[in-house]
Amino acid sequence: MEQDAPFHFTLFSNPRDFHPAMLADITAAKTYIYMEFYRLGNDPLGMQYLDAITERCKAGVRVKVLLDDWGTVIPQANFNLLRSYGGEVRYFKKIRFFIDFFTKNHRRNHRKLLIIDDEIVYLGSPNITDYSLDWRESQLRIEGAIVPLFRKVFLASFKLYNQYIFNKFAYKKTINFRDFEIVQDLPSIYRQQVKKHFEKYIQKAKNEIVIETPYFLPGYKLRRSLSRATARGVKVNVMLPLHSDVRAVDLIRAKYMGYFYTNNIHIHYYTPTNLHSKIFMVDDEVFGIGSSNFDYRSFRYQFEIVLFGRHPEVITQLRNHIEETKKYCVPFNYEAWLKRPLLEKAIGWMLLPFRHLF
Repeated sequence: MEQDAPFHFTLFSNPRDFHPAMLADITAAKTYIYMEFYRLGNDPLGMQYLDAITERCKAGVRVKVLLDDWGTVIPQANFNLLRSYGGEVRYFKKIRFFIDFFTKNHRRNHRKLLIIDDEIVYLGSPNITDYSLDWRESQLRIEGAIVPLFRKVFLASFKLYNQYIFNKFAYKKTINFRDFEIVQDLPSIYRQQVKKHFEKYIQKAKNEIVIETPYFLPGYKLRRSLSRATARGVKVNVMLPLHSDVRAVDLIRAKYMGYFYTNNIHIHYYTPTNLHSKIFMVDDEVFGIGSSNFDYRSFRYQFEIVLFGRHPEVITQLRNHIEETKKYCVPFNYEAWLKRPLLEKAIGWMLLPFRHLF
């Protein structure tokens, strides 16, 4: 691909729109298809993707698939036909039941990437499953000279799919390309690259910070950064699902709602269905979009990827997405929060010590 080729971006919010687009691009692939997903459903949608990549592999297209062993339940035998045509399928870090179960097994590959022919990359929040077809997501389709860099990112993950132990200070360097930064996280308490980028841009914010995330459990430093931003006059708007697909996270996050309210961090609850999009935007100038949630688990334990950048085409589409999300949100009700059931409060407190695991 020519290095001066123009970029083109399409932001999708509705799975019923982007899955047909992704399948169409897969069907048109000529050279390679690389897929890296946390979850590929053992359901009709998952089988559509499996059939599509198998057909292309049969036609001579190189196919490599990396799935997380915790998130994906499709039996490996389902990939036998794909493998017979030369396709490669790897399951990231198979579950080990007897050795350090809760730490090593909790380090999952949470990335969502589809790369085709050095021409197209899909990056964002969604898995490939029937049950999430009605969720609100954030999926960015990218065409342009940055795409080959994502191929290199994928191949590095594909190579390390079965590595269980990393140096505690290990990290991947941020890839800088024009106005973009590809930020990758390895599980670490010490080096949390995505979180550090969030902190950096929050500290530089002048007017507005917008966060869309299904799970909002920021640690002390991020909470402090957000409260300091509001103290200097920055508007902070956080959009969450009224009810996420992980009830325990909802109960834990409730513990912090009083802090957010008193520090002018405005919480908006998306009501129609689950909000699963993962978007970060500052001053309508800087964006972040990718697989990372705004919580302990993503920052500490997950293999994540986020694209940060300043491209106006992406900013415009994200702003439109955010405004559409707001239409279906209700504001956090402080008085109702104070009166929430005692049992909910108690469960939230009991779960709090385990907040890093949800």
